[in-house]
Amino acid sequence: MLYLNDRHLQAIGLDWEALLDCIAGTIRITDSGDYAQPIKPYLRYGEAANRIIAMPAYVGGTVQTAGLKWIASFPGNRSLGLPRAHSVVVLNEAATGAPRAILNASLPSAARTAAVSGVLLRSYVQSRPAACPLRIGIIGFGPIGRLHYAMCSRILGKHLAEVQIYDTRDAALDDMRGAAPHDPLLAGSAALRDRTRLAQSWEALYADCNVILTCTVSERRYIDRPPQPGSLLLDVSLRDYAASALERVEAIVVDDWDEVCRENTDIELLHHQRGLRKEQTRSLADVVCRDALAAFAPDAPVLFCPMGMAAFDIATAAYWVGQAQARGIGYCLGDADQG
Repeated sequence: MLYLNDRHLQAIGLDWEALLDCIAGTIRITDSGDYAQPIKPYLRYGEAANRIIAMPAYVGGTVQTAGLKWIASFPGNRSLGLPRAHSVVVLNEAATGAPRAILNASLPSAARTAAVSGVLLRSYVQSRPAACPLRIGIIGFGPIGRLHYAMCSRILGKHLAEVQIYDTRDAALDDMRGAAPHDPLLAGSAALRDRTRLAQSWEALYADCNVILTCTVSERRYIDRPPQPGSLLLDVSLRDYAASALERVEAIVVDDWDEVCRENTDIELLHHQRGLRKEQTRSLADVVCRDALAAFAPDAPVLFCPMGMAAFDIATAAYWVGQAQARGIGYCLGDADQG
């Protein structure tokens, strides 16, 4: 069984085009029905804000891998100088169930999140060329915000006019104020630096940008005003919008309705307060496989709420394992002669 730690994964690096293609390919596989993905359970104990989530899935097609992501989110860790989230992924051979690999999955997990946003962004650019060049606003500049910044820098190119960043923690913005960052999460984003500025408030950013990325761990919903016509709301952190802000938003995309309409998400809020139903939304598969964004009016704001699909974690983990094996990276565990 192959073991990959954070150092191994950083040595492989982030190939955003390949990761987006991996997600898009997985979407086509799941759309064909060749997958299994039970609803993920949440383990809670002690502090109410803490949770550990089990995310099992099988992905068929060209992936042919089963596995489990086990991810803990403990917001209080930040006050201890620890990351909020910790995760591992275990992969099994689909045909035999034999363990294939285990990954220290903090980087793959966060990169998967950004890659899913990238797939939606790529479709948005293709279906709405008049919206380009894009003005992207990132609210929250922790690990997820940083990876979204790097992803946008790489995949959007000429379609990107500027990026605005707002974070309530000044320390999170140090890399943007100083010289070239050494943060591996920002790798490849240096070319975007002269088109990046820090916003004084989320309100200013929200009014000035046509793509809004919420990457926060906010304990309350704070966005209380409607979006710009034709804008794209990438609701990565899922709990930032008041119902009043989304009252007239009809173009809504989810990765999986049954997953995302629970756990106090903005989709569940709209379900309870506005009566939003599954059939009133479009899935990520509808976007990738059936060009669903083209069916929305050009001036309709689009809301994308991704709860996170285990199938994406398993498929991208299999991608990382393939890259490691091709480069001879990682530790081989469990050899018989090692006891």
